[in-house]
Amino acid sequence: MNAGSVLFVDDERAVRLAGQQALELAGFAVTACDGAERALRHLGRDWPGCLVTDVRMPQMDGLALLARVREIDPDLPVILITGHGDVPMAVEAMRNGAYDFLEKPFPSDRLTEIARRAVEKRRLVMENRRLRAQIAGGADPAGTIVGRTAGIERLRTTIAAVADTDADVLVFGETGTGKEMVARALHEASGRRKSPFVALNCGAMPEAIFESELFGHEAGAFTGAAKRRVGRIEHASGGTLFLDEIESMPLSLQVKLLRVIQERVVEPLGSNEQVAVDLRVVAATKTDLRQAADAGTFRADLYYRLNVVVLTIPPLRERRDDIPLLFQHFVAQAATRYNREPRVPTREQMQRLMDQNWPGNVRELRNAADRFVLGLEEVAPAAPAPSTLSLAEQVDLFEKGLIQSELARQRGSVKAAIEALNIPRKTFYDKLKRYGLSREDFIE
Repeated sequence: MNAGSVLFVDDERAVRLAGQQALELAGFAVTACDGAERALRHLGRDWPGCLVTDVRMPQMDGLALLARVREIDPDLPVILITGHGDVPMAVEAMRNGAYDFLEKPFPSDRLTEIARRAVEKRRLVMENRRLRAQIAGGADPAGTIVGRTAGIERLRTTIAAVADTDADVLVFGETGTGKEMVARALHEASGRRKSPFVALNCGAMPEAIFESELFGHEAGAFTGAAKRRVGRIEHASGGTLFLDEIESMPLSLQVKLLRVIQERVVEPLGSNEQVAVDLRVVAATKTDLRQAADAGTFRADLYYRLNVVVLTIPPLRERRDDIPLLFQHFVAQAATRYNREPRVPTREQMQRLMDQNWPGNVRELRNAADRFVLGLEEVAPAAPAPSTLSLAEQVDLFEKGLIQSELARQRGSVKAAIEALNIPRKTFYDKLKRYGLSREDFIE
């Protein structure tokens, strides 16, 4: 995948070809035009990139083109190319909505860096619009599984394979990895999507009311039961029952849940009647249920009943290549929620994000994005390297992280990554082989 789309406009053929070549070497997809009128044919609210245009052009100049673009989409970044005497005018143009300007003559790396920032800004704007459209349509933007690493691709593939079946699913992942998001993705991809998705956090439920909450009760079943209550299991009939932190469920209730799963019936407290239920059970845990079963803290028969389809969510530290994409996604979400302008992190800020251990996983990264959008802080300081590693291992880890970060930022463009890192092509490929990296893992 390229680094983004750039529309480059200049009436001088030599300048146009030089700009196009510099941008293409940096991984951009470039559309070159010799005038403003032709450029306008390509532009619209869905244009995914930025516009780079000379100011001094016949017929329609760059400032007139800027004004037309502002009418089409005021959020589309426009970069002006100016002569030395045009700088005061370019500054005034920036006050009127231009993204940035380049003064001739300019180095190619200056052009590509400004274009990179403009394209990143455009991506955030487009993501922000997409999220707003989802919200307006009643969709839940948090239900999107974002990432392109191998572990996340396998997760998406498995979800697609089992979603439209009635197989019960066990989701395993550390705190903050997104277990409920995966459960919702299963529900939304299934034929049950129009029926309830009922979530219950077993770890947050007081044991005294757990049975009534899960199975329901009849009027008079116990003191205070003034009327019949439909339990979570019955309410989920036709849809999906999500049991988070299932390892926290009391053993006395595990055997009753096992019966529900096996026979698809529920018996409310105080009733002698069984109620048939049609539901899928998705259970989530952050602990090894096999070890819990061996230790006697979790029923082995329930574990084996749940252990038909297991979805494992990798922790964020094992999918660092997804951090730039995830952070961008969360920044767009936060900008939508808080009605703020989406900000674009610098390369140094993104590197600090890549260097974190993220013990809170995706949830912690989302919180960092919220703070970033609100301007409460930039990004968290880099975590120290583990003291158990040797100096050589720490250097290798740092070097691998830099290469991963650059490939992720350049979306798999080897040319752009080599240019940014300023190393020979052979050395770059040798390091890819040494660290077990593949450019295909970073292509969107």
